[in-house]
Amino acid sequence: MVREANVKQAAAEKQLKEAQGKIDVLQAEVTALKTLVLTSTPSSPNRQLHPQLQSPSTRGSHKHGGGHIRNKSASGALPPTPARLEQSSVNSQPVAKEDREMDTVLYAEFLMWKEQPSLDRTSAFLSRIYREDIGPCLSFTRSELSQSVQSAVEKNSLTIEPVAMSALPMVKASAVECGGPKKCALSGMSRLCRHRIKLGDKGSYYYISPSSRARITAVCNFFTYIRYIQQGLVRHDAEQMFWEVMRLRREMTVAKLGFYLTDQG
Repeated sequence: MVREANVKQAAAEKQLKEAQGKIDVLQAEVTALKTLVLTSTPSSPNRQLHPQLQSPSTRGSHKHGGGHIRNKSASGALPPTPARLEQSSVNSQPVAKEDREMDTVLYAEFLMWKEQPSLDRTSAFLSRIYREDIGPCLSFTRSELSQSVQSAVEKNSLTIEPVAMSALPMVKASAVECGGPKKCALSGMSRLCRHRIKLGDKGSYYYISPSSRARITAVCNFFTYIRYIQQGLVRHDAEQMFWEVMRLRREMTVAKLGFYLTDQG
């Protein structure tokens, strides 16, 4: 019986030592994780705490048995530079796919307008677009000229043409309201103006900046499409027409916010 008791005591002591060893390991890991958390900030996140910021090769070299990530901050490694961190973040992000969901109120307004399509802005469909898109998109610093531009767009009498930069004329003081090669007539801001507009049969040309041109073009594209619908030239079904109108509305919004495409050349 004494021998049996000694065997049980030895087994118990062995289990106790193993348990204490596991506790020591867990305490060390907790300490390491606390260090990782304290050294990680939004502006400079710790790569060991955020494995998605690591490159695939680095991520693989930091893996250990059991899946735990060890603290390497004490090894003397330099912190990641913002450029490398940003590149790693971009590479690790999943590719997003644009999706869409129809707004039933907007679609109902469009269907009602499509039954008898016209350019009458009193309809719920066009009234909303004038209020939410066309008006803001064509609202420039020079309000009087802005109204003239909108009127010409509605009448389909506005002309936009490129300016030959090598043959730009000098702008006289009496024509300052028309802008110039380096001043936008609509915004009044100093910008290199590569295009100019003409309103109907008026003889004056107005120099416009790339941003102003993008805003005017976006509105013109919208009017061109709804004129095609009005004339029966669009053969798509109602839902396809609706989504094209939404795309053109988005173009106006983006242009109003100051975004536009430029030629790389």
